[in-house]
Parts: sequence; C-alpha cells; structure tokens
Amino acid sequence: MKASKRLSRHIALLGACAMTLVLSTGCTPVESFFAGGRAGESSEELRVLVPSVAGGGYDLTARTMVQALADEGTVDSDVVVLPGSGGIVGLNRLALESGNPDLLMVMGLGVLGSLEILPSEHTLADVTPIARLVEEPEAVLVPADSPYKTLTDLTQAWVADPSSISIGGGSSEGGPDGLFRLLFARAVGIDPSLSPYRIFDGGGELLPALLTRQVDVAATGIGEYLDQIAAGTVRVLAVSSPERTPAVDAPTMAESGVDVTFTNWRGLMAPPGLSDDQRQRLQDLVRDLAASPRWNELSRRNGWNSAVLTEPEFSAFLADQAQFVDATLDPPGAN
Repeated sequence: MKASKRLSRHIALLGACAMTLVLSTGCTPVESFFAGGRAGESSEELRVLVPSVAGGGYDLTARTMVQALADEGTVDSDVVVLPGSGGIVGLNRLALESGNPDLLMVMGLGVLGSLEILPSEHTLADVTPIARLVEEPEAVLVPADSPYKTLTDLTQAWVADPSSISIGGGSSEGGPDGLFRLLFARAVGIDPSLSPYRIFDGGGELLPALLTRQVDVAATGIGEYLDQIAAGTVRVLAVSSPERTPAVDAPTMAESGVDVTFTNWRGLMAPPGLSDDQRQRLQDLVRDLAASPRWNELSRRNGWNSAVLTEPEFSAFLADQAQFVDATLDPPGAN
C-alpha cells in the first residue's frame, strides 16, 4: 500500500487534538510553560514534552527521566503532555520553539510512523536530534481470563479466522505496536488487511480497551504494563526480544514458533536553532543521565535496556528507522 493510500485509510485519525498539559506539580498554560530559554540562554530548568496522552510509553519515559534527574540533583525538570495525531502535534509545537535550549521531546518509532502516514507541517528535519535513550521489547498481551493461554493458542485461532481476532495498539500502524503486528501477521501467513487493528493514543488508552474486551489482544511495550502483569490482570503470551527479558516471565516469539524479533526504542529531540554549545549541553545531560545509578535502577524496573546513541550516529539511526518503517508498511511485492 503506497503512502497516498495509507493517508486516505488513516485520515480519520486526525480528530480534534486536545492540548492537555500535565505537569509533575500541576498545570500551567502553554505560553508560560515554554517560556524558559527563549532568549537563547540556558536556565536551570528543563521541560520534557510528551507528544501522546499520559500513561503511555513516552509519558513513562519522560517521568522516569525527570525522577532520575531530580534524585541525582542534576537539573530541575517538569513534564508537559501535548497529545495529538500520533505525536505530530507535539512535533509541530517543538518546531516552533526555535532557540529554546531548555526543552526536549520524547519520541520514537511512533512519531516516525505517524509522519509516514499522516500529514504534518513539520518533519524531524525541522528539529534537533539529541539522542536515542532506551530500547524495549514489544509484548503480546491478553486479559488474564482470555481463552488464549499461549502464543500458539492465539496463532492457531488467528490463522483459522483472521477477522475474528481484534488486536489493539498504542500507536498508528506505522508506530511500534502497528509495525510489530504487521510483522507478526506476515510471519504466520496472515494478510494483515484481513485482521482488524484498533489504534489508541498510547498505552494509557489501550489498557482499559483490553480489559473491557474492546480488543482481544494488545501489541505493546512491556514497560507500561508491568504493574498489571505482576498483579495478574493481564498475561504476556510472548515478547519480541531475541532473548527472554528479566522483566517478565514469558517466552520469546521465536521460542513460541514465530520468527519475529523486534525492538522498540525512545529518543529525544530538541527545538531547532540551537548553538553547538547548547546541543552539546543536552547530549552531555543524556550521557550523564544514562551513567547514573538511579536512572539505571529505574530503567531495569521498567524493563528497558540502555541504548544511548548521540550525534551524528543518532541521525543516521533515524534515517535507517524511517526506511524500516516504509519497508514494513510497503513490503516488496505489495500492491
């Protein structure tokens, strides 16, 4: 399916974008929240922008980052949540903050996928890449009382009737959850277009949909669901990492007979118009964060792997990932 067809297929996703601001200490209007650093001088505060609803992987990453920075006494920081269009609303806002050295936006495959599928005033070329931060595997989740006890159970039912299994994800089809579903379906011989995929704006919306049976299965990162997994509310059928992860007691996709290995990741972008010194300051902050005991403790707790990659390697990585998204959405030989 070519980009124009994907656009017409997903244009319904572009509803009204609620600009909800969620801070660690309350709510502040957008105008005053982003005011710091506009004169080009770095302050002692850092704002971390989350371009999806609260409760998802971007939000968890941002809040974990803020907590670690506070515990280490590195810098004062806050989180602002600005959802809409799979991260595009946040990206467009970031691009308007030219010269602001005190603002970072969490992003990842979800933003790349949204840019592939949906129209946007700005692209990643209009902002400043800072670093990749973490990686985590995807997981196949079902409610605890689901009839599917193993990945084999699910796969057999899905192959027998692809339209009977509804899979939900916290990203667009071009984001990590959607891409993982496409790879999973093709690996077991299913045409993904025959199976419904329901899109939610992050894990915070996906979880209640799974628990209320709006979807049969969730394809998602594990970090957002560790509490529910530990409580027995949901069950992990398999994880997409090449080896088992210590975060959950579940087999890999390969162990379950499905030849899929997939890794999601999250990184950080800054506004355009920064000086070399300002970019270096932010990259140094990320390196120091990644080396801190508190960050590593919290990362392990969330099931993440440290995967810091700064410039220029991060820009090259982004280009490779954009090609991966495009190739997965439009595989060779597709009509």
